[in-house]
Amino acid sequence: MVKELDCRKMDCPAPVIETKKCLESEALSHIRVLVDNDAAIENVSRFLTYAGFEVGVESDGTMSVVEGTRDQAATVKPAPGPTGQSACGPAPSQKNAPVKIMVMAASNTLGVGDDELGAKLMINFIKTLKEMGKDLWRLVFVNHGVTLATVDSAVLGELHELEESGVTILVCGTCLSHLNLMEKKAIGQTTNMLDIVTAMQLADKVINL
Repeated sequence: MVKELDCRKMDCPAPVIETKKCLESEALSHIRVLVDNDAAIENVSRFLTYAGFEVGVESDGTMSVVEGTRDQAATVKPAPGPTGQSACGPAPSQKNAPVKIMVMAASNTLGVGDDELGAKLMINFIKTLKEMGKDLWRLVFVNHGVTLATVDSAVLGELHELEESGVTILVCGTCLSHLNLMEKKAIGQTTNMLDIVTAMQLADKVINL
């Protein structure tokens, strides 16, 4: 039996939250989620993939259907958190394990006062993040910070280096849509507030810019 969720006209992260609730309440092997924006397509698709579903998307220009199917045996497994990890909190610390630091940038400038200076400082900050080594775990861009993850970003090369070193880069889908930058995103996972809140919960330290 197919379960269908109508998540049209819902702002992120509502489509992911509704999908998560549905999987937690029912043992499903087939689900269809109706959405009407690119951010919801990517977020729901990624969540269903983490939950063990084979995912396909069909669009007609005004509406998209994210369809997930999985083996019946897999339905007994609990759905993972949005980032592929348990949302119950971090695992017990291990000796010599790296500290998990999450950096969240809510602007493309650093500090308040002179925006030209702030833009230069932010570029220098991003270029220096590699000095954190393996302690840097998540880099999250929200609000105008998402411009740093677009094709016109002055730090795109540095972000690619961080991603290749194992840092997960999350870019707010609602912010990209609001700023009409969805097509210009050049790096990272399009994400939602559920992913961001979960990352905050799992991090050992959160640095807000």
